Amino acid sequence: MTKRFTLLSIAVVALVIMASFSAVGLNNQSLTCLACGNGVVDKTPCEAFIVKITFKNTGKTEGTWSVNIAFEGEAWTWSGTPQTLALKPYKTKTLAWNGSVPCNAPVGSVARLIVYYNDSFAPLNWWIHVVPSAELTIASSTVE
Repeated sequence: MTKRFTLLSIAVVALVIMASFSAVGLNNQSLTCLACGNGVVDKTPCEAFIVKITFKNTGKTEGTWSVNIAFEGEAWTWSGTPQTLALKPYKTKTLAWNGSVPCNAPVGSVARLIVYYNDSFAPLNWWIHVVPSAELTIASSTVE
């Protein structure tokens, strides 16, 4: 019984310590992405896309950030145009970028969405997967 109580006590103390470190880490970040989502989006070379990201100032004062995005992969990259984001405390705003997959992006390649703000960056769980722009389908057949 004493061993169980000791193990339970150690587990509770460890959870409290981990929770306190997590809370401290969250307070140090003043800009967060809301509903960042995740997924793989199929696009063909040269195909257009739109990225929309909602940001929130989780700090206690007004803040201004230079924000940009990029899709980065081993075979291709794309970078947006930087935007200035000014937010009062606890307010949100959605920014949008229009782009297109590079025409020379190899079929089968993948690039991940990265958000850059001031001197920080955050990889998001969004990827563009390049698929062929031509697709063969059997329209009809006959056998005689």
